[in-house]
Amino acid sequence: MTASTDRADRPASGRIASTMIAAGIFLSRIAGLVRERLVAMCFGTGLHADVFGAALRMPNVLQNLLGEGTLSASFIPVYSELLGKGRNEEAGRVAGAMFALLLAVAGGIALLGIVFAPGLVTLFTPGFEGQRRELMIALVRILFPMTGVLVLSAWTLGILNSHRRFFVPYFAPVLWNVAIIAVLFGYRHAALDKLLMAAAWGALLGGVLQFSFQLPFVLKVERNLRIGRMRSEAGFREAVSNAGPAILGRGVVQLSGYVDMVLASLLAIGAVARLRYAQTLYVLPVSLFGMSIAAAELPELARAGSGAAEALRERLIAAVRRVSFYVVPSLVAFVVLGQIVVAGVYQSGHFGSADATLVWYTLMAYSLGLLASTNARVYQSAFYALRDTRTTARIAMLRVLVSAICGCALMLQFEPVALGTLHIPAGVLSTLRADGLPLGPLGLATGATLGAWFEWTMLRRALARRIGSVGAGAGQLLRMFTAAALAAALAYALSLLLRHLHPLPMAACVGATYGAVYFAAARALGLAEAVAFSRTLKRRFGRRA
Repeated sequence: MTASTDRADRPASGRIASTMIAAGIFLSRIAGLVRERLVAMCFGTGLHADVFGAALRMPNVLQNLLGEGTLSASFIPVYSELLGKGRNEEAGRVAGAMFALLLAVAGGIALLGIVFAPGLVTLFTPGFEGQRRELMIALVRILFPMTGVLVLSAWTLGILNSHRRFFVPYFAPVLWNVAIIAVLFGYRHAALDKLLMAAAWGALLGGVLQFSFQLPFVLKVERNLRIGRMRSEAGFREAVSNAGPAILGRGVVQLSGYVDMVLASLLAIGAVARLRYAQTLYVLPVSLFGMSIAAAELPELARAGSGAAEALRERLIAAVRRVSFYVVPSLVAFVVLGQIVVAGVYQSGHFGSADATLVWYTLMAYSLGLLASTNARVYQSAFYALRDTRTTARIAMLRVLVSAICGCALMLQFEPVALGTLHIPAGVLSTLRADGLPLGPLGLATGATLGAWFEWTMLRRALARRIGSVGAGAGQLLRMFTAAALAAALAYALSLLLRHLHPLPMAACVGATYGAVYFAAARALGLAEAVAFSRTLKRRFGRRA
């Protein structure tokens, strides 16, 4: 083997891999924010915004349930291990068998969504009646075929990640967003019903583009791909046997999104849309940092097999610290500067300042669970690398239960619920309002946060029993929060000076200042992640010079 070949075959470092994933996700999320700004401008927080948000949420959760979440836990560890052992032909057969299975599942999803759309709408959005219900049925029949295509996109992601091709699969959703953006922009002057339908067809087209874009890269790296049933393959049987617990693990967490949507549909018009606007911002750090680092670590951990417990523990601690370094400032920014962020991203057209305030309150409640949600992603990857999907499944089911009970109880304290002849009055917090708007979504977000911390606690304890303590360290977290607090104070002071600017440029200036001050303060406090980042910048600028 030549030296060049050896270098090419070396495992990518976790930091480089997670950076590539984060870069792809960042571009995808930026496109998503542009899409959401257009949605807010066109629909505000009215009836059509509720329908569009709920219609996208329903198949999106199914995509995560049967696609990326399941494949990350069941298929990628098996496929990556076969590649690591040089059993490339067997890996190609397993990948082909998994594609055939997912193709059948995707077709079934599309057919079921079209045929049973009225029943699905009744089940998952029971509070939608009249025009909201009819529009929702029409959108579901368009978007469920999109879900089938996106499940296949999750398969391409698993193949490419296992071959250490990280950027392409996480960049591909940009095309999905661009298709919706193009349609919304082109039909922005149309009647709202027509615009809503056009956006749904744009989403379906975007799903096809997302899958088609990745397929040539898959065929290039996996030359041994053999599409077929091949149920006799041991690797395929293991992946399928792990799929059930995986669905109950990462997949069950997606069920929590369904529960929030069901409960939000019982609230006043606009609650579903406001909850979704807050979730869009909340998942940015979850995707950029929690998902990217967890996804980058999983194939390498799987290649190592069971390995030494101490080596696994050290790798996990490093990953948790990397996640926390970026998530802590996100948490502080959403709490202190959240209204500026929300207004900058959404406030235009039909989305007003009162909507921005309520979305900020909801975002604050979600943000308090950011550290738990992102670190739990890394802990889940550790269990999957250990070939244990049942522990995460059991804990995830308990998390959904905790989130649902707490969210429902808190929601009812803020806002009354009406479903047909059933009327439940609001509780002791019903007098609290945000610019005259009820705070039911705030209760749901708080319930989700309590569930996230419950899951984090249980996962950490379970891992500690097997490999030892895997936290980021109190001292490290204290320095991160200190740097973030200093940055927030200076950024907030700047916002007072710029309060007469339009929300978008104001948010850009405040955000840039906040980020620069945080990294500078973190570097001064000696945080390793900030030191490594500054060294990378110096090397790159030094080369250019």
